[in-house]
Amino acid sequence: MIRQPRTVLAFLTAVAIAAVAVTGEQNPGGRFAGVELTVVPVAGQVHMIQRPGGGGNVGLFAGPDGVLLVDSLFAPLADRLVAAVRSVSDGEIRFLINTHVHPDHIGGNAPLAGRDVLIFAHDNVRVRALERLRFPRRGGSFAPRPAAGARPVVTYNDAVSFHFNGEEVRAFLAPAAHTDGDTFVHFPESDVLHLGDVFRTTSYPIVDVYNGGTLAGTVAALEQAIAMAGPDTRVIPGHGLEVVGRDTMIEFLDMIVDVRDRVRTMIADGYTLEQVMDAAPTAAYDEQWGREATWTANDFVPIAFYELGGGSLFVR
Repeated sequence: MIRQPRTVLAFLTAVAIAAVAVTGEQNPGGRFAGVELTVVPVAGQVHMIQRPGGGGNVGLFAGPDGVLLVDSLFAPLADRLVAAVRSVSDGEIRFLINTHVHPDHIGGNAPLAGRDVLIFAHDNVRVRALERLRFPRRGGSFAPRPAAGARPVVTYNDAVSFHFNGEEVRAFLAPAAHTDGDTFVHFPESDVLHLGDVFRTTSYPIVDVYNGGTLAGTVAALEQAIAMAGPDTRVIPGHGLEVVGRDTMIEFLDMIVDVRDRVRTMIADGYTLEQVMDAAPTAAYDEQWGREATWTANDFVPIAFYELGGGSLFVR
């Protein structure tokens, strides 16, 4: 018989509640009633569109050839997303790039596709969009399979470039970090990076093991982004209240590496997961990175423990 450790079992009772919560998030009369989107200039021809709380930040690239968006928020916000675009540009919204498959980044896909917006994403995003969605918050939450119109129309294995508005925009696969379909979007001439949910300023990194995410890939992806960034590069986080720079990425990576190394040392010393949790390897960071109730050290540390060889996620 297969048993699950209590750290996993503790969350399973929340799954049904979480599924109901996700359904509610798709209800325009629910939590999105009255939500206003804010448009923030980033650099060059790039803006950021965000909702209160800074989740699912959208990149907006606008110029004489039209508009390219990075991610699309939740479906009930689609009309407000278009209105936010119109506050910057009256050009045609031509292209949409999805950074990964989670509902707060692809929810607006179908309404935008209905406006003849062409959707791009990595191959793995389309594959995962053919099934019911699963993601890691609350111990494993579910959402219905996206509508056919929400699926990417153009997919790529490694990278795709847009020659648009007088610039080249590059979208490319990052190491498997948040998911196995993470795309970074680089606007070299505007000197902007959109990193999707690989980089966030509101919580510990979310490593979505249900969708191919890894801790090792998170470190590698952040190292790649930092190497690309210059002193003036502006960075749009997937979740975060403001546009930041290279130093903030370095701070985030340093925190992850420190926690990883602490957990690895404890594993080498024979600690069980319970002992690792009791030792609080994130204690120095909880005040800054542990404030998001649905993703704290209690979520992040077990993922690090299992990936680093501390044991199997399932115990016989």
